[in-house]
Amino acid sequence: MTEAAVWLSAYVAVMSIALMGMMGADKRRARLGRRRISERRLLLWALLGGAAGGWIGMRLFRHKTKHRMFAVGLPVMTVLHGVLLAAAFRMAG
Repeated sequence: MTEAAVWLSAYVAVMSIALMGMMGADKRRARLGRRRISERRLLLWALLGGAAGGWIGMRLFRHKTKHRMFAVGLPVMTVLHGVLLAAAFRMAG
């Protein structure tokens, strides 16, 4: 395993944890009637590597589950990120 594959895995893990926290924070803000985190920002963080954490956060906090872009998009992005990680590790040998 190369150092690049390890860094890529760490990056995805950090982004996932961050997005899961953002999903929880947005749910809390919604309940309190405060200013929300935009859907665009949540989806951007998912696209940039945090999809798995967003998906977990969506299910854990029951947040954005009725929004098709999240309900379908986060699982699809998670699979794509998994494929990319697998390819990185395969290339690393």
